[in-house]
Amino acid sequence: MSATDMGEIIRAIFAAYLANDRQRVEDALTDDFHFTTPYDDNIDKPTYFARCWRNSGWIASHELERIFVEGDAAFVTYRCTGKDGTSFRNTEFFAFDGDKVKRIDVYFGATYQNGKFVKRDP
Repeated sequence: MSATDMGEIIRAIFAAYLANDRQRVEDALTDDFHFTTPYDDNIDKPTYFARCWRNSGWIASHELERIFVEGDAAFVTYRCTGKDGTSFRNTEFFAFDGDKVKRIDVYFGATYQNGKFVKRDP
């Protein structure tokens, strides 16, 4: 699969999340998908949706700033802004298996509200 194809899959996942289209996100992930953040260690697909999926109505916008693809993996840096004025930048590592995402590792950036740093709780 080309770097362009992987970039398009990543963009589609972010668009589906923003549209609260859980099925589209589920379909983009392998059955043995795993997810890691500073709060979640290598959780499986059912646990990811049970623990991490929530209504995306709190998001005002998100902007994909960079996608770097190498081989069957990519790093994505994005800025997300909530309707309450909070914003944050994260970087995520996507590992692919064919045309589906096998794992995502999330690296959190700082959170801001109305331009001021806010400590983020788990």
